Amino acid sequence: MPRYNAPFEIHVHGDVPLRSDVNFEQIQEALKPLWKYAGARSLADGAGSVYEEEPGIRFEQKDHMLQICWTVAGDDDFRQALDEMCMALNELSEQGAALEVTFYDTDFDEEEGDPDQESRDDFLMLFVGPNPAAIMQVQRDLLVEDVVNLMERHFDGAELGGVVAEIDKLFGDRFDALVNSLEIGKRPRGGTGGAGSSGHGGGRRPRHLH
Repeated sequence: MPRYNAPFEIHVHGDVPLRSDVNFEQIQEALKPLWKYAGARSLADGAGSVYEEEPGIRFEQKDHMLQICWTVAGDDDFRQALDEMCMALNELSEQGAALEVTFYDTDFDEEEGDPDQESRDDFLMLFVGPNPAAIMQVQRDLLVEDVVNLMERHFDGAELGGVVAEIDKLFGDRFDALVNSLEIGKRPRGGTGGAGSSGHGGGRRPRHLH
């Protein structure tokens, strides 16, 4: 059932590369925690966002890409639905991917509200992937992107090789600690970093515009 007077509008955003053998039924089952939370009876019924200008949940079969830009009204219990979805998407993913989730406080008015009142907005990054190494690779790339963008305000990019090397060392150590007796893939590799998330830091995060 739709959630009236819900304390949050929750926006989920990201692209997940899926294996070429994954079909629509598997995707529908993996995303069941989301569309069921929205009160829908199927993925087709629940794929639309609260906002018409957002594309919602789409599967680009040609590229084997799950694209999510979807908002739902809800509460903190939505976090459980996110956990269940991520576990299911791990089984279908081809590569590691990041999902941005933003909780917007529906009762907070930045312009007309009490200046002493604080927003309950929250933001988190979720990661999915076929194995821990793939997930760590995405985490590493996002961190490199963020750190380099920040430090390039003060240093030339060519001077930051040592910083990137230290980040790689940290992730390499974490991966080695995870492995133990399990074979879980290759260590995260160095590189220029993938596309990072935007809007880290203070201030209220803007909604995604399309």
